[in-house]
Amino acid sequence: MSVTITRSVPFSETRSPVPLLYRRHSSGEIRNLASISSSILPAFGTVVGEGSINLKKYVIAPYDRRYRWWQAFLVLLVVYSAWSSPFELAFREMGTGPLMPVDLVVDAFFGVDIILTFFVAYLDTSTYLLVDDHKKIALRYVSNMWFPMDVASTLPFQSIYKLFSGKTHHGDVFGFLNMLRLWRLRRVSEFFSRLEKDTRFSYFWTRYCKLICVTLFAVHTAGCFYFWLATHYSQTDDTWIGSQVPDFEDRSVWLGYTYSMYWSIVTLTTTGYGDLHAQNTGEKIFSIFYMLFNIGLTAYLIGNMTNLIVHSSVRTFAMRDAIHEILRYASKNRLPEGLKEQMLAHVTLKFKTAELQQEEVLQDLPKAIRSGIAQHLFRKTVENAYLFKGVSEDFIVQLVPEMRAEYYPPKMDIIIQNEIPTDFYIIVSGAVDVITHKNGTDQFLSKLMSPDMLGEIGVIFNIPQPFTVRTKRLSQVIRISHNHFKQLVQPLSEDGKIVISNFLQYLRGLKREELEEIPFVEDYLADSNIEAIQSAREPQNYEGLSQESNGRTTFYTSSNTLPARVVLHGHHPDDKQEEENGGKLAHLPDSMKDLLMLAERKLGKRGTTVLMADGSLVEDLSALRDSDHLYIF
Repeated sequence: MSVTITRSVPFSETRSPVPLLYRRHSSGEIRNLASISSSILPAFGTVVGEGSINLKKYVIAPYDRRYRWWQAFLVLLVVYSAWSSPFELAFREMGTGPLMPVDLVVDAFFGVDIILTFFVAYLDTSTYLLVDDHKKIALRYVSNMWFPMDVASTLPFQSIYKLFSGKTHHGDVFGFLNMLRLWRLRRVSEFFSRLEKDTRFSYFWTRYCKLICVTLFAVHTAGCFYFWLATHYSQTDDTWIGSQVPDFEDRSVWLGYTYSMYWSIVTLTTTGYGDLHAQNTGEKIFSIFYMLFNIGLTAYLIGNMTNLIVHSSVRTFAMRDAIHEILRYASKNRLPEGLKEQMLAHVTLKFKTAELQQEEVLQDLPKAIRSGIAQHLFRKTVENAYLFKGVSEDFIVQLVPEMRAEYYPPKMDIIIQNEIPTDFYIIVSGAVDVITHKNGTDQFLSKLMSPDMLGEIGVIFNIPQPFTVRTKRLSQVIRISHNHFKQLVQPLSEDGKIVISNFLQYLRGLKREELEEIPFVEDYLADSNIEAIQSAREPQNYEGLSQESNGRTTFYTSSNTLPARVVLHGHHPDDKQEEENGGKLAHLPDSMKDLLMLAERKLGKRGTTVLMADGSLVEDLSALRDSDHLYIF
C-alpha cells in the first residue's frame, strides 16, 4: 500500500514554468525551446495545474523574450566596460575626460537592471517552481553576494566625489574602483553558455567567438596594466616604453595604447622581437607572471580549437578507417573486384546518408514521436504500394512505424535469389532490375521503380526468394520486417483478405518468364480462380497469414472456410524423382476417395496409397496441415 503526502503551495508564491513555454503572455512568447535554460525546467514528475499559468502583477518571467533582449543589450554594455576599465586605469585623463559621460550612461543602465532584478521571478531549487512573491524575490537578491557587487560595480565613484568636493580627483584609487565593473563579465559568460545550448546558433562559431573575446580581453588588460607600471616608475626613461619613446606621458594616448597592445600581442604569441622589453624589476616580475599566464591561455585556446576541429572531422576519420578495414579484409580474403567495389560503395553511401537516417537519434525518442515521424516519411509511399491498396487506416498506422529507410548504391544486390525471406521492400526512389540466374548467367526479367515492391513473393509464400533484385542507380527503399508483417495481419483478417486479393491480382499480371521461376504459382493461381467462384456461392471468412507450430508461414482458414493446401507427389517418398516445380499444389478434399481422384487428375495416374514425407500412412485427412507433402502411388 502506498501513501502519498502532498503539500499545498499557495498560488501567490510559486508558479510552474512549463505552461508559460507554450502560452502567449503580455510579457512575450517563447518561440524556441532550445533557447530555454535547463535550470528553469521543472523536476521530473512535477504536477502542473491549469490554474498556475499567470505570475503576479509586476513580476517578470526570467525567460520572457523582452527580458532576454534586455539581457543581450546589457552584454554589449559589458563589452564596453571590459574595455574601458583597464583603459581608464592606464590612461587616467580618459576616465575624467571624454569617457566619463559614456561611463555615466552605462552605469545608469546597470542601475536600472538592479531595480528590475527585484521584479524578476526566480526558480526555487528545492521545488523547481517559479517564485513570484515580491518579498521573497527581494530578500533573495539582497542576501546574495550579487547585490552588493552589482551596486559597487555600478556606482560612479568619480562623479560622486566631484559632486561632494567640487574637485576632480586624478589619483589611482578611482581607477582601481572602476575595475569593479569587471564583475559584469559574468553576464558575458552566462550569455555564451546560453548560446552554446541554443541550436539556432552554430556551436563552432559560438565557441570560436568566445575564444577570441577571451584572448582580446587578456591582451588588452595586460597591455594597459603594463603601461600603468611604466607611468608609475620613478625614472620614466628606465621603463619598457620610456627607453623607446622619450616623454611618452606627454604624447598621444593612442600612441601609448598602440605600443602597449603591440607588446602584449608579441609576448602572448611568444614572438619576442626584443624591441620592447622589461627594463626594471617591477616590469620583469609582471612579464614573468604574464608569460606564465600565457602558457595556460595558449593551452586553453589550442585545446578548444583542436577539439572543435577534430569534432567536425570525426565522421570523416571513421569513414576512412572503415574503408581501410574493408580494403584490408578484401585483400586478405582475396575477394573478387566486384564484391570489393560493392562493399566500398555501401560504406561510402552509409556515411553520406547518415544524416538522413539517424537511427541512433530516433531510438532515443518516445514511441509516439517516432511513430509520427514514420507516418510523415513513409505513409504516402505505403498507400501507393499495390499490396496495401484498400486496407484500413488501422493497418497502415500499425505497419508504418516499424519500417526502416535504407539506401543502396548502383549495382548493389538488395535481394539474392534463393536466400531465406526475412524482409520485403517498397521502392521510394531509384530503379532496380529483377534478375534470375540460369545456366551460370544472369537473365533480365523486369525493371521496378517507385512505388513497386520487391521480396514480397518470397515472404508471402514463405519460399526462398525466386529472384535477384539489383539496383540500377542510387535507390532508397523502406524495409518491412517479415515477422512484424505476419503479426500485424493475423488479427486484421479483413485487411489480410485485401492484401491477398491484391497479391493475387499482381501475380496474374506477371510475365510468363517470372511465373516460371516461382514454385507452385501456376497451380495456386488456377486454384484461386476456382475458390473465387466458390466464394461467390458460399460465405467465406478468410483469415490471411499465420504461422504454424513448425515455424513455416502458411495460408490458413477458420472453420467453414477454404480447405488446407497440400503438395501432391506421384511416387514413394523414398524414391528420388525429378518433378517439375517439386510437386503439385492442391486443396485438401473432404474424403480419401476425393483425394485419390484429385491426385489422378493432377498427376496423370491413379494411386491407392497415401504416405507422408516420413513414410507414415495417412488414414485421417483431418490430421493434415497446410503445406504437408503427400506421396500417392
